[in-house]
Amino acid sequence: MPEYWALLWKIKPGSQEAVAELFENYGVPDHVIRDADGNDTGGMLVGTFVFMKDTTIVRVVEIENSTLPEVAAHMGRQPSIKELEEKLDPHLAEPRDMSNPEGARKFFMESSMRCLVARRIDV
Repeated sequence: MPEYWALLWKIKPGSQEAVAELFENYGVPDHVIRDADGNDTGGMLVGTFVFMKDTTIVRVVEIENSTLPEVAAHMGRQPSIKELEEKLDPHLAEPRDMSNPEGARKFFMESSMRCLVARRIDV
């Protein structure tokens, strides 16, 4: 059964176009959730969706067979995500430390929003 989580953060006014370009062009992370030793945990990052309204960014992630802390640590080790996060840092209204898995996990946990309802139909 998939789980959905959203991450919310603010960017500086005037950064919208630069941030949109960064998200449109960043690399794809490994969809297989791996632990710190690179072992497959059985979890999957099924999908990612990013939304922007004015200075608010919301990233929705769809995961299976994993927890948000595991996904956060995994994402913090991904080269494409590290590069994106470094490029995003100057545009953020509130600083954060994404330079290591612990910092990424902290950001995920502080900015995460749990999904109350997710309805899909299979077609």
